[in-house]
Amino acid sequence: MPVHWYYDRSALQRDYGWVDRYHAPRNPHPNSILWRSHYSPVGPGGEILHEQAVYWGQREVHYHQFLKAGENTLNLKLCALAWSLCQEGYSRDEYMKRYIAYIQNPDSHRDTYIEECHRGFFTNLARGKKPDKCAVVEKHIGGLAHLFPVYLATGDRDTALHHMAVTHAGSQMQETGKQVLDVLQACLEGEGVEETARVLLGKRLTSWLPLPDEEVIGPRLSTACYVEDSWPAVLYLLMKYLEDPRKALEVNTNLGGDNCYRGAVLGALLGAYHGEEAWPAEWVEELLEPPGTPPVQEKI
Repeated sequence: MPVHWYYDRSALQRDYGWVDRYHAPRNPHPNSILWRSHYSPVGPGGEILHEQAVYWGQREVHYHQFLKAGENTLNLKLCALAWSLCQEGYSRDEYMKRYIAYIQNPDSHRDTYIEECHRGFFTNLARGKKPDKCAVVEKHIGGLAHLFPVYLATGDRDTALHHMAVTHAGSQMQETGKQVLDVLQACLEGEGVEETARVLLGKRLTSWLPLPDEEVIGPRLSTACYVEDSWPAVLYLLMKYLEDPRKALEVNTNLGGDNCYRGAVLGALLGAYHGEEAWPAEWVEELLEPPGTPPVQEKI
């Protein structure tokens, strides 16, 4: 999270060194483009930036500046919201009600950055669209993280894909989501992971695996968030470090770009394959709001 969207790896290393533990984010963020991000609510129902609005348009502001070491971003807090609902019995309509209330509540989280999917959703909501018609066409890897809590709780692919589409609509997300669930199921079964990955990546995987990671993710696959590159990057790291989950997440983090949500998807797959014992004790113990904790935050 603290090195999320660092596209200059030398700046990442200068500011944080080799990241192998939780850090608190700090300003300035040299690669932040929050200064050119804009959002204006079209009505009361569209107010979602709250006290964070003053930071939009400013240069070098960290996207997650008020989060603590070991704390999850807004996107992952929404995954926790879905997981909490699943313990009662999943309902897409109920999730949308809780999602809307959570984002509209100024005290629910401390994240400065509100992603495009939420800005689009609440613009449509404020214009009078029904919640199930508010999603915008998306292709950000952060949306894939929303598959995991619902699929793991319900075991139903269609339910998980339909849940992701609450905020991440479109055929590209659906097709990529189906691939993610194929790999996830192979990881849960503990077999067929490599075969599934090779079907999805083809000859590219064979040619990439001998190369240094920084020659694959960056030159051959963009470090940006779009699933056409970020999902193959996850598959590459999964295959290269399948038996070394700690190194997989460390390498992913230090490669920069949208490492935060590549890591969320990669970590979920590795966790499904190895179980919780895959992770160092300090990563588990120092994680704030671990799974099962209600996603509620105090006011800034």
